[in-house]
Amino acid sequence: MEMRQEAQEFWESAGAAKTFTHPLDTGLLETYVPRDAPVLDYGCGYGRLTAELVAAGYADVQGVDASQALVERGRREHPEVRLAHCPGLPLPFEDGSFGAALLFAVLTCVPDAAAQRRIAGELGRLVRPGGVLYVSDVPLQSDRRNLTRYEEYAARYGTYGVFGTPDGGVFRHSTPDHLHGLLETHGFTVEAERSDTVPTMDEHTVERLQLIGRRR
Repeated sequence: MEMRQEAQEFWESAGAAKTFTHPLDTGLLETYVPRDAPVLDYGCGYGRLTAELVAAGYADVQGVDASQALVERGRREHPEVRLAHCPGLPLPFEDGSFGAALLFAVLTCVPDAAAQRRIAGELGRLVRPGGVLYVSDVPLQSDRRNLTRYEEYAARYGTYGVFGTPDGGVFRHSTPDHLHGLLETHGFTVEAERSDTVPTMDEHTVERLQLIGRRR
């Protein structure tokens, strides 16, 4: 099965039952995203962070996800928030519709580099000049567990850092330069960068990289 199809099918099946754990850094959010900004939560899953934003006082928040199963779950669990199933790009919003966009643990779930570029380009279209893109993702790790699976799956998927999981998922850990490049190439200047340790869906921990990009 083609890598992109594997990744998509996972989020309509086993992935749709996962409990997401990638945390929001409220200090970073409040520093760069004003509460009156319209916010797009791209790759919102079942609306976990979308609901957190609303609870924190962000009045205009829209969540979108390519997985119908996750969006349907989100509508059951968080009926108070706006979630939309958007399986493809472009999204149904006008240019510059948002003052900020969140991309939280999304790129790691999109193993195909061309698909990652399309997402970054679409967010460059939707975030107005002066607005921000808040990216939080998983770069390449240095622990033995991850190094082993990078090596194991490199031949199968053709990209070091792309790997499969026993339940059928396909994920990608990228270099920090790759993540910086996605923002810079699509109209964002990186203004802030943070790293810390966070839990994963499968009860491990990873080092994450957070980037704040300002739309030029």
